[in-house]
Amino acid sequence: MTLETIWFCVIALFWLGYLFLEGFDFGVGMLMPVLAKDNTERRVMVNTIGPVWDGNEVWLIVAGGAMFAAFPGWYASLFSAAYLPLLVVLLALIGRGVAFEYRGKVDSDRWRRNWDRVIGIGSWIPPFGVGLLLATTVLGLPLDADGNRVGGPFAALSFETLLGAIAVVGFSLVHGAAFLALKTEGDLRHRARKLATRLLPVALLPLLAFLIVVQLRSGDLWTLLLIGIAVIAAVLAWFRIRVGREGQAFAALGGVIGAAAVAIFVALYPNVLPSTVDPANTLTIAGEASSPYTLTVMTWVALFGAPAVLIYQGWTYWVFRKRIGTRHIPPVHAP
Repeated sequence: MTLETIWFCVIALFWLGYLFLEGFDFGVGMLMPVLAKDNTERRVMVNTIGPVWDGNEVWLIVAGGAMFAAFPGWYASLFSAAYLPLLVVLLALIGRGVAFEYRGKVDSDRWRRNWDRVIGIGSWIPPFGVGLLLATTVLGLPLDADGNRVGGPFAALSFETLLGAIAVVGFSLVHGAAFLALKTEGDLRHRARKLATRLLPVALLPLLAFLIVVQLRSGDLWTLLLIGIAVIAAVLAWFRIRVGREGQAFAALGGVIGAAAVAIFVALYPNVLPSTVDPANTLTIAGEASSPYTLTVMTWVALFGAPAVLIYQGWTYWVFRKRIGTRHIPPVHAP
């Protein structure tokens, strides 16, 4: 296996890590107005992701950075074409992060409600934008011979790419509900489990539909097998969440997004960005890869840096592994 192929797989792994970790993270934010009955329960929901939400976002930065370093042509063509959606995603992430820090700074219901709205909006937009970006990656852009987008800023929008965006949003909703059922106790846990049971069969349908589109466009036997694994994992998650086995359901949902992400990148290989104008303009791994020296240096850095990041992040999840409930939330006090 060449270094170019190895780094293509590594980038796919980074995107998978982001979808899995930020999936439940965004889902919790999206579900705050739905599941929480009062401010105390909203504080419980925020605290379930409080120790990890900012660390989860590192995966997006690393995925984009790895694309820039390993396949600069891929990064330039895709990110410049998606400049406006990515700007909106960035603003939503900034607002969401600020809202987490500021919602408790003033003892006012109106103050908290406004920041909670920012958390909600900032949790809906990024998964939609990331889903749109990944769908565009696998389905292609109107590229000319120089790798530049042909047409306006919304030239990549289509029913299929919007379906990919909705698929990531739907998965995040289910994943967030399963995570809340896993991390909370009492009434909030039961409501989250009940919601996850109801949501799962419906919210994952866009993901299945998008995978079918990818299969029909550029799939093979391997991608078909991976889609089958994703379906089996989804069915397993539904059965386990129904009987209160939240941990197993959460892991099964990880299998869903894992199989789906691998299927997408397997269908994309050996390309990195298809051209919908002329197949001759398609960007490939071999054509867009950095020099062997650059990829070698990146590999050595990753071999030492990646384990440290994984160990630290895993340790964080282990330390904050216990359930929390309203009894753990102290009374509101003026800062």
